[in-house]
Amino acid sequence: MKPLRVCCALALLAGSAMGQAKRVARTVWTAEWIDVPGAPKQDYGVYHFRRTFELPVKPEHFEIYVSADNRYQLFVNGQRVSWGPARGDLTHWHYETVDIAAELRAGKNVLAAVVWNDGPYRAVAQMTNETGFVLDADTPEHGMVNTSRAWKCVRDGAYSPQPLAHEQSTGYYALAANERFDASLYPWGWERMDYDDSTWTPAEELTHAAMRDARDAPNRWMLVARTIPMEEQSLLPALKVRRVEGLEGGPPWRVGAGAKATVLLDQAYLTTAYPELEVSGGKGARINLRYAEALFDNREPVKKGNRNEIEGKQFYGPADTYVADGGAHRTYRPLYWRTYRYIQLEIETADQPLTIENLRGVFSAYPFEKKATFDAGNPALEQILETGWHTARLCAHETYMDCPFYEQLQYAGDARIQMLISLYMAGDARLMKNGIGLLNSSRTAEGATYSRAPSYLQQYIPPFSLWWIGMVHDYWMYVDDAEFVKQMMPGVHAVLEFYRGYEKANGSLEHMPWWNFVDWVKPWANGEPPADADGSSAAALDLQLLLAYQWASELEAEFGSKARAGEYRASVERLKRTVRETDWDGVRGLFADQPLHRTYSQQVNTLAVLAHVVEGRQAQVVLEKTIGDASLAQCSIYFRAYLNAALREAGLGDRYVEMLGPWHEMLKEGLTTWAEWNGPDTRSDCHAWGASPNFELLRTVAGIDTMTPGFARVRIAPHLGKLPEVSATMPHPKGTIRVNLKETEEKRIADVELPEGVSGELEWGGKRETLRAGRNHFEIAGRIQ
Repeated sequence: MKPLRVCCALALLAGSAMGQAKRVARTVWTAEWIDVPGAPKQDYGVYHFRRTFELPVKPEHFEIYVSADNRYQLFVNGQRVSWGPARGDLTHWHYETVDIAAELRAGKNVLAAVVWNDGPYRAVAQMTNETGFVLDADTPEHGMVNTSRAWKCVRDGAYSPQPLAHEQSTGYYALAANERFDASLYPWGWERMDYDDSTWTPAEELTHAAMRDARDAPNRWMLVARTIPMEEQSLLPALKVRRVEGLEGGPPWRVGAGAKATVLLDQAYLTTAYPELEVSGGKGARINLRYAEALFDNREPVKKGNRNEIEGKQFYGPADTYVADGGAHRTYRPLYWRTYRYIQLEIETADQPLTIENLRGVFSAYPFEKKATFDAGNPALEQILETGWHTARLCAHETYMDCPFYEQLQYAGDARIQMLISLYMAGDARLMKNGIGLLNSSRTAEGATYSRAPSYLQQYIPPFSLWWIGMVHDYWMYVDDAEFVKQMMPGVHAVLEFYRGYEKANGSLEHMPWWNFVDWVKPWANGEPPADADGSSAAALDLQLLLAYQWASELEAEFGSKARAGEYRASVERLKRTVRETDWDGVRGLFADQPLHRTYSQQVNTLAVLAHVVEGRQAQVVLEKTIGDASLAQCSIYFRAYLNAALREAGLGDRYVEMLGPWHEMLKEGLTTWAEWNGPDTRSDCHAWGASPNFELLRTVAGIDTMTPGFARVRIAPHLGKLPEVSATMPHPKGTIRVNLKETEEKRIADVELPEGVSGELEWGGKRETLRAGRNHFEIAGRIQ
């Protein structure tokens, strides 16, 4: 097993990513899906495939299309050139496009792939048909590499599944099993040209590969081109040794025969990476690589405390196990990346001494490039931004994911926030478009989407279907891609038709099926908002539906039916009246959670402001009470994204920076990413739904926002609060938006630069000014209160 050549991988990244969107002209490929004869179709298994061929000269281009079920890694003459496929569903099964010419040579060459199926141990996000591998050349000239019986194959007996042990579990876990790897059974060097594959068998041909739009598709894999770039892979800094038991010095560490030892290593921050363990000797030795986000308190195992501290704490987490074969400088790298800050090596040798030569990590994540900047001369805000960006990166791979350690599932509620971060910080909408599409294809016959996609387990959170409509609206407003939005309109209509089946005459919702999660709030059972005794008329659910009708009415007016847009506007007005009449408590000056006025929450009053049920000064009064009344059910770090958006909507954006207390508290606990919720008993240490400051500091404080669809016009409406000066940049489809803002006792000064062809408005200090492409300078007189 060869360690990744990082420089090679990064060089290939740009070339292969650019080719992902290219489609094969023919709907049915020449290549066959293949597998290993006699291998179980749906069970766990790891397999190797090889195809040796000759070329008269080194080619300038040699483009191939490659996919597998469940996953694959492809090597050309010993070098890893592609891995995937990008996660999707069976009706959108991705293939990668790779130009392998750089690794080819005149004369003999070899293509080699490792393909694995996690079977019943697979991740919940992993869809599957059966074990298979396919590779198709772009031209008939190179057809000798197309998968067929000409490929050789073998099952790899070194791998076996190692599920998370119950005693190591610390919460709901939806990932694939880890690995037990017996090096004595591994065909070392199988990917290289000089490997002898004479004992391998010809592959079994399953069926022709076919594109999604093929007539009478011969199998369930409906192939579509990957539309996102390959993941970034880069070498991480060395791990720090925090604790050693049974050893001295190192690394490298020499462990004697018949000995036990433990090494606790710390990456210093949470990461998603491929660990690479290099060992020599020690035949029969067993090494567990155990992974954790943090250590747990010995006395209260549900608590983690400061993440930098290890004393008085114990280690829980999944593990890969490597069984040594005695060879020199063997490198083990699991087939899929792992999530960790801490790695604990648990070593037990047999009859021979073992040398641990090295343990390194290769970072892996979606290749977002940070383009936005925000500078207020405030180190605490800079740390919040850096931590949020790191969180967002670890929660973005082939899809967005709620958390990398526990679930790796693309939930609509989480993803909407993650998508805004991507737009504001990187100006990259590709993963957003991919996510919207995957959720759209998860739709049931009733019209609701899955709560998460892809997912082989059906789970429905109806409010998340409404957030999906919000995603489509966000995409419309920030991305110049009207055709894609138009394609999503039947889905928007389907979600609302599903909801119409549960509306009462006044528009309020009856008891809804499935899991109606809104926010993790301790007084709420399973995150579901309080309702009337019969489970109906939960104000939080009514208000989310109201927001969805507002978004949909705008989308329908642009892309769909004018009549339907009118129907949605009528539904908006009906629901507004109902919420005002049934949920408004005039004594408390707040909206209750239900018509019986039994409970009150920040969530409901936040949504009422966002949905314009109250406006102007009344909205401000409601929000002042909402954030000042501790008796209300409080927003988690997730729903604070909406609470803070409501402040901006109501003209209270100057309060935003002082609302960042929960983020400051998490930093004090040594977190390097934002936790699932703020508190000592949080499960996940990395949930990107908490990274909303990464767009709100730009959108609320610096005031940068879209004004019209496609970001065609820009609104700058700053809310500096107590910050005297802010400078910021944000990527825009046509370039970069730059703002420099300053408040003195006498005036406000704004310097705004917009890309060529972009105009907009500046709204600040009660004034409104026209913005034109290029540089704009304004000085707005008036004493700053």
